[in-house]
Formats: sequence, C-alpha cells, structure tokens
Amino acid sequence: MRTVQGAALDGLKARVRALAERTGLPVRSTRGEPPTHGGPAVRPRPTRRPVRTPRDGAPLADPGPGDPPPGPDTPVRRAAARPPLRRQPAAPARTAALVAPTVSPTAATTVFAALGALLSGTGRPRTLRRRHDRVRASAAALRALRARHGDAPALVRTRSGRTLLVLLDPGDLRRFYAEPVTVLAADPPRKCRGLSTHEPDPDVDGTGCARGEQPAGRRLMSADVLAPGQPVHPAAGPILTVVSEEARHLTASGTLELARARYAASRAARRIVLGDPAAEDDELAGWLTQLRAEDKRLRGGPRRAARSVRDKARARIREYVRRAGEDTLAGRAARLADPAGTDGAVDPGDEARLWLLAMDAVPDTLLRTLLLLGAHPCEQDAAAAEAAAEVAAGPARGELPRLRACVRESLRLYPVVPDLIRVTRTETEWRGVRHPAGTSVLLPAAFHQRDPERVPAAHVFVPGRWKNPGADQDIRMAPFSHGGGRCPGDQLGLMITAAFCAEVLRGHRITGTRPVLDPVGPLPVTLDPHGVRLTLTRR
Repeated sequence: MRTVQGAALDGLKARVRALAERTGLPVRSTRGEPPTHGGPAVRPRPTRRPVRTPRDGAPLADPGPGDPPPGPDTPVRRAAARPPLRRQPAAPARTAALVAPTVSPTAATTVFAALGALLSGTGRPRTLRRRHDRVRASAAALRALRARHGDAPALVRTRSGRTLLVLLDPGDLRRFYAEPVTVLAADPPRKCRGLSTHEPDPDVDGTGCARGEQPAGRRLMSADVLAPGQPVHPAAGPILTVVSEEARHLTASGTLELARARYAASRAARRIVLGDPAAEDDELAGWLTQLRAEDKRLRGGPRRAARSVRDKARARIREYVRRAGEDTLAGRAARLADPAGTDGAVDPGDEARLWLLAMDAVPDTLLRTLLLLGAHPCEQDAAAAEAAAEVAAGPARGELPRLRACVRESLRLYPVVPDLIRVTRTETEWRGVRHPAGTSVLLPAAFHQRDPERVPAAHVFVPGRWKNPGADQDIRMAPFSHGGGRCPGDQLGLMITAAFCAEVLRGHRITGTRPVLDPVGPLPVTLDPHGVRLTLTRR
C-alpha cells in the first residue's frame, strides 16, 4: 500500500528532476537508481535496447545490443571522465532571449529566463514573494547581460515575442532623456502609476507615464497651476492647511496601514484640486477608483461600462470646477482656460481629473517613507525635529529639505515607474548599430537607480545623497524623469508627501514596523504597501 509519505517523496523527487533538467545540474542518485544529470538530453542508458512490439504482437527487428554490462575485467568509468554535455539552450515559458542584430558584432544568442518578468508590463497577479524573486532575478539578468556584452544597448526578445532595445550605460540614458518626441515617442506601460507626466488618451483614464510633447496650452497651464521647479507652491498655505486637517485620519489610532493612508490622501487630493465640498463626495471617489482598476484598455462591454463611469466622473468634476475657488488647482486652471472653448483649448475639468489620478501614488510613497524612517531611528529623530521647527518657519513653511530627501530616497529605492519605454519614429543608430523605425527602447530606471556597480550604497536608505549639489540632475536617478519629459508636478508631489510625513512625526513616533527592515543590511528589492503596518506612539 502506498503511504502519504511515499507519495510526497515521489513528488519531491519529480520536482528535483524537473529542476535539474532546467538548470543542467547533476542529481545525486538514490539507492537502486543510476546517477542522472540535469538536462533534457541526458537519460540513463539501458544495458540492452528494448524490443518494440506492435499491436498485432509481431516483434520488430532488434536494433542491436546496447552497451554490454560491466564485467569483472571491465574498467569502471567515473562520471567526470565523460565528455562535457552539449545542451542546446531552449527558451522555456516566460523567458526573454537576447537577440543580437544582424549588423551587430556580437551574434551570439543567450537566454535570460527571468528578464521577461521585468520587460512585460502585464501578467497574472502574483504573490509578493514571487514578485520579489522576479525583480531580483531580472536585476541579475541585466547585470549578466552587461557583463557579457558590455555597456552597449542590447536587443532583448520578451516572452510575448516583442523585441526591446535595453539601455545599460549612463551615456545612453542621457541621450534617452534628451531625444525629442520626433525621434523617441512615448509608449507608456499600462502599469505606470502616479507622480509622472501623462499624455491623456481619449478612451483611457490611466495615470500613465507618457513622456510625449504636450500642446502649448497644456504646458502653459501646467507651468502656472503646478508650478514646476518651485519647491514651495504659490498656494502652499491653503494646501498645507488641507494636509494638516486630513492628517488626523492617519493618527486617529495607534496603527497606520495603507487603507487609512489612502483615505486621508484621497480626501486631501479632492480638496486641493476641486475644493472643500468635494471632500465628502464618496461617489466621485468610487468612480475614480473604478477608473484606476479598469485602466486595461478593455474591449466590448467592460470598456463601454468604463466609458460610462468616465462620463459621470467628468460631469461631476466639471461642476466642481465651475464653483472652485482660486486657491484650488481647478480654480487656477479655470482662470487660464479659453472661455470661447475653441478647438485645441485645454479643458480644466480633464486636467483636474488627471491630477486627481496622479495623486494616487501619494499614499504608497508616504507609507514606504514612514516605514523606512521607522527602521532608521536616527533619521526619524532628525526628520521629527525638522517637522517641529517647521511650524515656526513662517513664509518658508513647506520646504522641509530633510523630509523631501527622505521621500526622494524612498522613490529611488521603490520607484513609482520602474521602466520607461519609448518607440523610435525614425531610423536611429545606437553604438554603431542601426535600428529601424518602430524599435522599442527600454530604460530600466529601477535597475539603474539600485545598480551597485554605479551607485554607492545602492541598496541602503541614505537620504543624505539628495543634499549633494547636482543630485537632482544625476542621470542615474530618475524618480521624476529628466529633460523635457520631467514631471511638471514633481515639486508639488514632494511638498504634499513631505507635509504628510511631518504631520505624523510631529506628534507621534514610529515604534514598530511590519515588515521589519534591517537598518544596516541591504533593503528588499520590492516593498508592497499592502503589507506595511506601522505602530505609532505619542511623543
């Protein structure tokens, strides 16, 4: 009778053999079984080839004996004396293969089984542990890619058959950010979220990370409303008042988790963009949440349903825009809008909807920043002292340079947009290799920001790096991108997130965190905000 333990042991043996076949490693033989090696082309050779018998019972011709059984005079061969096995690399499921172009001097083909996870923007939901392993394996694959082929851009084929030109050298990153949209057009992955520039789609409401050239009207409106380049927003007084009032939801209990952070940040976003009456509009909040969840370019019925929700949200937002005060973002945008509504005019209601969706990244970044501060008590004490002194800052209120550095470092470690993708509109040349128009160019920003070969203390929380002169222009660091595609709301997002952190630290201390982070060792490559839970104690 087969026992449960025996069945479990057989299953374990099968998994070990499958792993050996994928990796090519030798498998230690068990009692009564010949030693085997990994690889699909290696199997134990029988002492005599079996005779096949057809269905009618007539035996087929014997193909001949196999290797004779070892006798007393037959020398025993060691496994190490066998010639090296030659295995053809086969791309299993969910792989990405390096494909050297025909004009490239490196014509070899290599398979990196984990790189496809980093290059694919969509896929089935996976557990946090599997996502963590995929990101770690993808970074290792990119390092191996650079070690094998140098810093030159490499063509990589994803598991879906799409070919991407991966940039591995900082010099190429500089060119990536400097090229105009007439050469590199935006092709945002659907997973991009949050504090990044957005090129709106008439059918999709996502907060993508497009880096396209904006119309002149939108650029002027963004420059006046979002105040890019100004650390303290012109409407900082009303904005910080809203943050102070909504931050009470963060400290209402002794614990802080993602649901509470999203509730407070969502209310503050509606008040900052549309005005105080929108704070209690839970129906609008539900519509915006539904639009974020349905940002998958669906077809048929689901897409028509999403368009209906979008129309209702647009109509509701326009009502708020008509009554918005000048201290709100929508009110400032309405003041610049063309009252005649000519073709090409920017609709302040559509801009307000995009700003609301863009602020969806604030609670995630806020929670990660507080978690990192909780794991580093010295940084937490310094940030709390700055928050306490900021109350008496007067006109300089809202700067918070230390807390802003902490937020930037959190975005370096865990970026909102980990990958940037653009498509060439014309034939381009990279390192002497010509690529046709339509080539997708990938900049793995998350990899470069935590590259231990180029970034000092790449896997450690070091906010002080952002206080160095020119740190904001470091081409390796791109929490808000660079060049003409830089996010116009970067300073506003930093001010709001740092202000929320200051409100929490001013009266409370983070005494417990989940997960527990090592303040000295390397930080994890991923940090899911859903699993973050902070314990707050009154000072």
